[in-house]
Amino acid sequence: MSITELLYQRRSIRKFTDEPVSDEHIKELQRAALCAPTSKNCKSWEFVFITNPDTIKALSECKDAGAQFIEGAKLVIAVMANTDKTDVWIEDASIAATFIQLQAEALGLGSCWAQIRLRGFSDGRKASDIVKSLLGAPDYMEVECLIGIGHKDQQRSTYTDEKLPWEQIHTDKF
Repeated sequence: MSITELLYQRRSIRKFTDEPVSDEHIKELQRAALCAPTSKNCKSWEFVFITNPDTIKALSECKDAGAQFIEGAKLVIAVMANTDKTDVWIEDASIAATFIQLQAEALGLGSCWAQIRLRGFSDGRKASDIVKSLLGAPDYMEVECLIGIGHKDQQRSTYTDEKLPWEQIHTDKF
């Protein structure tokens, strides 16, 4: 499959079957994460791969809205970064999350990003603090997102050239 075909095919999947993600697939996802580039090769990102159903359920409740789908995932990856290593840790973590999602699609798995950074509860509790507490992460780490992964229990149409917003492409000037 070409990279273009992979990009057209990858869609956010929020419904998963009960089939677990194999150890081989987890290893491929770990490889993809560790191949992601970082600013000045500082490797600011770190990842927690979670398969424990109780932990996954708790993570699905880390913010007011937008993380509930994670409860149905058989694998959740917390994408974190060491904020002491670089001021562009957000970009480093985001690129790694994208690599993970593209690898999931290439393996025939579904995935969806749940935003954690700058999210939480209306009472002021931060989703990142809740996730770090659940996973035992140190204070200098920050959580960019959680990625729910599993075997697809929904199908979404692929992108086509006709569906792309070509009007948002500009050449030489805006």
